[in-house]
Formats: sequence, C-alpha cells, structure tokens
Amino acid sequence: MKLENFPTTPTLWTAVVAAAIHDQAGRWLMQKRPHTKDHAGLWEFPGGKVEPGETPLNALVRELSEELALTVAPRALSPAGFAQSPPSARGKPIVILLYTALHHGGGIVSLEGAEVGWFTKEQISMLAKPPLDVDLAQQLFAPGKR
Repeated sequence: MKLENFPTTPTLWTAVVAAAIHDQAGRWLMQKRPHTKDHAGLWEFPGGKVEPGETPLNALVRELSEELALTVAPRALSPAGFAQSPPSARGKPIVILLYTALHHGGGIVSLEGAEVGWFTKEQISMLAKPPLDVDLAQQLFAPGKR
C-alpha cells in the first residue's frame, strides 16, 4: 500500500518507537528522561514519536541520530515487543514499538543533554522507569528471551 493511500484523519493513538541497544558485554543502553518532560528523571529505552509520513524504522533511525549521534541502519533493527498505555490514560493512548540492535562500538553522545548509561538486565530491573518501559523491559528480558 502506498503512503498516499493511508487515511488522512488524525490518529486516535500516538506511535512511539524505542531501541533496546546492547553491546557485546551484555549491557543495554538506557537514557534518563529530561526534567522538562513527563516521567522526568526516569530511565527509558531511547527513541521518540513517529512523525507523519515516517515508518517506525525510519523514525527510530532519525531519533537515534538526533538524540545520541548514533547511526543505525534500518536492517539492523529487529522487532522485540510493544507496550501500550491503558485506555483510561489521559490524552491519546501511546503505543511504543520496541526494536533491538547490537552496538558495535564507538561513542554515543547525548545531543539533548540527557544522561545515558549502559546497564545489565539485572540493573535495568532496579532502575526507576516509566510504566511502559517497565512493560518493555519485562518482555525483553523474559526468561528464555535474552
């Protein structure tokens, strides 16, 4: 289906993409939310909103470049799960699509000033996270998955 064939009415939900980036040592990249946004100071998988006309993969590639100066090819991203806000949530419900990617080294620079860090899955389970990132981490690190 061509993009121009999609409905032009406003969506009833907000599409968000996130990356669970891991290294050879089994650590995972997390980013702390800025103090000017909802869930300020909590740790999350990096990513952001899908803009009109973008595919989820292209949006994630853009967000990683804008936020972390990280270049990731769309083919290097693998679907890993999703989480959605409850129907009773204020505003439009949010659906986060999570992808994984292996980081092959090189620096990651927080271009928006957010704190970033590498953590083991055990450490991630102890980090304060927004509810949807809690759901994503549980899916990602479920027994038998990683």
